[in-house]
Amino acid sequence: MIERFSNSIVNFLRKKRLLFFLFSCFTLLAFGQKNHTIRGVITNVYDGETLLGATVSLKGTKIGTITNEYGFYSLTAPAGKYTLVVSYLGFTTIEKSIELKENQKINFELKESASQLDEIVISTEESKKVNLRSPQMSVSKLTTKTIKQIPAVLGEVDVIKSIQLLPGVTNAGEGASGFNVRGGAEDQNLILLDEAVIYNSSHLFGFFSVFNSDAIKDVKLYKGGIPAQFGGRASSVLDIRQKDGNSKNFSMTGGIGAISSRLTLEGPTFKDKGSFLLSGRASYAHLFLKLADNNNSAGFYDLNLKTNYQIDKNNRLYLSGYLGRDNFDLSGSFTNTYGNISGNLRWNHIFNDKLFSNLSLIYSKYDYNLELALNGLDWKSDIKNYNIKYDVSYFANDKLKMNFGVSGIHYKFNPGLLQPLTPTSGINREKLDDKYALEAGLYTSIEHKISDKLTALYGLRYSYFNRMGNQTLNDYQNNLPVTYNQQLGIYERATPIGQTSYSKGESIASFGNFEPRMALSYQLNDKSSLKASYNRMAQYLHLISNTTSATPLDVWAPSGKFIKPQLADQYAVGYFRNFGDDMYSIETEVYYKTIQNRIDYIDGADLIAQNTIETEILTGESRSYGLEFLLRKNKGNFTGWLAYTLSKAQQRTPGGASGGPGINNGNWYNTPFDRTHDISFTGSYKLNEKWSFGTNFAFQTGRPVTYPNGQFQYNGLSIPTYAERNASRLPAYHRLDISATLTPRRNKNRKWKGEWVFSIYNLYNRRNAASISFGQNEDTAVNEATRTSIFGIIPSVTYNFKF
Repeated sequence: MIERFSNSIVNFLRKKRLLFFLFSCFTLLAFGQKNHTIRGVITNVYDGETLLGATVSLKGTKIGTITNEYGFYSLTAPAGKYTLVVSYLGFTTIEKSIELKENQKINFELKESASQLDEIVISTEESKKVNLRSPQMSVSKLTTKTIKQIPAVLGEVDVIKSIQLLPGVTNAGEGASGFNVRGGAEDQNLILLDEAVIYNSSHLFGFFSVFNSDAIKDVKLYKGGIPAQFGGRASSVLDIRQKDGNSKNFSMTGGIGAISSRLTLEGPTFKDKGSFLLSGRASYAHLFLKLADNNNSAGFYDLNLKTNYQIDKNNRLYLSGYLGRDNFDLSGSFTNTYGNISGNLRWNHIFNDKLFSNLSLIYSKYDYNLELALNGLDWKSDIKNYNIKYDVSYFANDKLKMNFGVSGIHYKFNPGLLQPLTPTSGINREKLDDKYALEAGLYTSIEHKISDKLTALYGLRYSYFNRMGNQTLNDYQNNLPVTYNQQLGIYERATPIGQTSYSKGESIASFGNFEPRMALSYQLNDKSSLKASYNRMAQYLHLISNTTSATPLDVWAPSGKFIKPQLADQYAVGYFRNFGDDMYSIETEVYYKTIQNRIDYIDGADLIAQNTIETEILTGESRSYGLEFLLRKNKGNFTGWLAYTLSKAQQRTPGGASGGPGINNGNWYNTPFDRTHDISFTGSYKLNEKWSFGTNFAFQTGRPVTYPNGQFQYNGLSIPTYAERNASRLPAYHRLDISATLTPRRNKNRKWKGEWVFSIYNLYNRRNAASISFGQNEDTAVNEATRTSIFGIIPSVTYNFKF
C-alpha cells in the first residue's frame, strides 16, 4: 500500500511541472532584490510559547510582516537605521533601534500586559483594531488570552460555541456543538487540530465540543478568501493549534466545573531544548446519575499531548496528539461509544533568513460502536487517514511573500460491521464494503504589496482524488441507481443488472480540479479600506446523514462512480473601518456562494447500514448569499461587539437523468441551515480588580423543517401527508446569558492563582424548540404537536486555577 501511495504521489507531481516552473520564476524574481533581512522567533517571556500572528514592522515605514504558525518572522528592507516595533494582542509592545547593514537574527520575548488566567478572547486580527492593509478577509481569530470567559451551558468554555457568536456562523440547534458557515452544511467545514482532521467535533451528542481551551493556543476560522494551502471542504476551515508547552518553568492549570474537571501540566524538557504539554478533561455526570439511582450513564474524556525538541538553531521536531472518547448507556438497552484519535509528527527547518519549511506526518481516525440490546445488534464503523504534507514559506522582501507545498492523504472508510450481540439474537453477521481513496494537492500562494494602497493575495491549488478498488459495485441500467416511478409518482431504488469487481489499488473513478484563490485590499485612507476575494474549493468526501447536525452515527463516503465531488465558488466584498481613535471598528461583508453536485435524499431514504448509498440520493446544487455586519468597541472598561447577518441558503435538486420532477418539483427550497436573521451581542465589563462581568445575547430565525399538511386513512391507520421539503420553520431561537468572575486578592509571593466564575445560561428560561413532532393523542385521538426543548435556565459555578 505504501508503494502504491508513493507512486501515485510521484505520478501526480510529474503532471504538475507547470506549477513548479511558476514557483521557480517567482523565486528568481525575489532573489534579485538586494536588501538585508531580519528574521527570528517571537515568544512569550513567561512560558516560551511562540506567538502566532505577532506584528513586526519598521517604524515610520510601510514595511512589516506577521509571524507564522510557529512564531517565525522574516522582514527585508534597504540598508539604514530603523526602529523595529514588535506587538501582539494582550502583550507589551517592544521598540528596538537597529542598524540594518547585514542579515540579522533577532528573537523577541514579549511580556503579557496583564497577569490573569487564560480565557477565550475573540479577535478578528492580530490587534484589536482591524488590519486594513492585509488582503485576508472573512477570517475570525480566537486566542487563549486574558479578557473574558463567554458564558456557556454548565460553565463549560467552548471554542465552537464562541465562534457561533460571530457573523456568518450559526449553530445546528439547541445544544449542538457543530456549526454552519454562510449557509453551508456541517460536513463542509474542514476542522483541523494541529493539522490533523477531526471528523466529529462534539461530546455528549453535541452539548460540548472536543476542544479543551486550556490546551489551545490559537484558533482561526476562514469563512471565505481561503488560502491555497487548505482544501477538501466547500465552506470553511477551522484551523486550531495546540500550545507547545511552557519551556521556562513547570506550571499547572485547571478547573472544577459542574459537569467536568480539567487539568493541564506543562514544563521544559531535554535540558531546556524543548517542552511538553499534557492536558486532560473528564466528565462525571454518570456519578450523579448513579447517586440518583438512575441506570443511565453518559460521560466523556479527552487527552491532549504535545512535545517538541530543538535539534539545533535551524531544526525543531514537534509531536502532538489527541484522544477523545464518549460513552452513553441507556439502561443497558442502548450503548454507544465514539471518539477521535489524531497524531502529528512535524519537522520545522529554517534554510536561511528567508526560507522556512514544515514537513508533517499525520494520522486521524474517527470510530463509533453502537449496541442495541433490544435488537441484538452490534454495529462498528470508522474512517481513518494517513497524511503527508510539505509546506514552504519564502519571505522574499517587504513586497512579496510566497507559500507553496504538496500533500497526499490515503483514506480507508469502514462503513460498518454488523454482528449479533449474542449467538441467539437471530442476526446474521454482515460486513459493509470497505472503501479506499487517495487525495493529493499541490498549491502556491503569493502575497504581493503592489503599491502603498493595494495588496493582493493570489494562489492556485490543484487537487486530485482517486477512488480505489478492492470492492464490487452494482451496475444499473443507463448507469442510474435511482429511477422515477411514473405511476406511483415516487423515486425508487433501481434493480442492479450486474456487478463489476475492482481489484485492490485499481482506480474506480478519479477527479482533478484547479482551485484558484484571489484576495485584494485597497486602503482608502489611514482609517478604512475595501477588500474583495474569490475562492474555489473542491470537496471529495460526503457526510451521509439526514440530520441537521453531526451525530455519532454519521457515515462518511468518498466521491466515486455515482457520487461526484462538490465544487464551491464564493465571492465576497467588504468595507472595513477604524474610528474614534481606534476605539471602534466596523467590518461589513457581502458574499455569494454556489455549490455544484450537492446531494439530497429521496423521500423514505434508508441511510442506516446501507451498502448501496447511491440508491438513496439525488444530485443538485445549492446557493447562499448574505450581508454580514460587525461593530466592535475595543477600548475601555467595557468592550464587546454586535454582530448581524442577513442571509439566504437554498438548494435545488432536479430529477435529472433519473426523470421525474426532482425534490420540490425541481424548484429552489430552503436548506436545513438557512437562517434569515442572526443577531448576537457580546460584552464584558471590568468593574475593578476583583470583579468583572460578561453577557451575550443571541437571536436566530427558526430552522427550516418539513411539517405534515394533511392525512388520510388506510386500513384503519392514519397516514400523514407532508408539505414541500423545508417549507416551514421552527419558532425563532433566542436566549440571554450572563456571568460574573471573582478574582480574590492575591498574595504576590504565592504562585497559586484562582478565580470563581458564576454564570447563568438562558437567563429568562426560554424553552427553545429543538424539534416539533406530530401525532395523535392516545386518549383523545386528536392530532397534536409536541415541542421538544433541551435547555431551560441553567446556573453554574466554576473554579479555575493556575500554578
